[in-house]
Amino acid sequence: MLIPSTSDFYNDHVAKGIEMEIEYKERCPWCGEDPLYMAYHDREWGVPVYDDDKMFEFLILEGAQAGLSWITILRRRESYREAFDGFDPEIVACYEKEKIQALMNDSGIIRNRRKIESAVRNAQAFLAVQQEFGSFDHYIWRFVGGSPIQNSWKTIGEIPVITKEAEFLSRDLKKRGFSFVGPTICYAHMQATGMVNDHLTNCFRYHEVAELG
Repeated sequence: MLIPSTSDFYNDHVAKGIEMEIEYKERCPWCGEDPLYMAYHDREWGVPVYDDDKMFEFLILEGAQAGLSWITILRRRESYREAFDGFDPEIVACYEKEKIQALMNDSGIIRNRRKIESAVRNAQAFLAVQQEFGSFDHYIWRFVGGSPIQNSWKTIGEIPVITKEAEFLSRDLKKRGFSFVGPTICYAHMQATGMVNDHLTNCFRYHEVAELG
């Protein structure tokens, strides 16, 4: 099942004048008190993703994040969706110089040529993986044995930045032509798409996400 985009979820609640009851629940401290960050944490982060298009969306966004904060990208997420044709890998894989230049002039996204060109190459590599494995989902979930790794961290300081699974994934992606997929980015991708459950044990989402796995 596809999860609604964070911005759609939050804007819908604001538009209806509904105060989000989730605001008062205990959650992982990294999301702070930013409503958009909290909505992302509560609705998406750590939820297992098996949809290829959703996986590709996260690959583009995480590549754009390199050297920046995740909230910076979340605030531009819908601009990215529009700029990158709904995160359709078949369309992105065919971007040529004119489209890349248009993206460089788009103030709604991070205007970094290396990151934009990387998104195009990654789309091409993504399609090749789909061709070889039947789906990107079948390919990537092998790196965690087919089901989410359930961690049990009590403090944010215990959560690693890199794991051996992320290193293996990073090496394999690079061999397949992907870029902006270092081990740190790969682990962030694994956390975001629910390949690992890194919610703290006292977070209200910990057991909910564990049940999804």
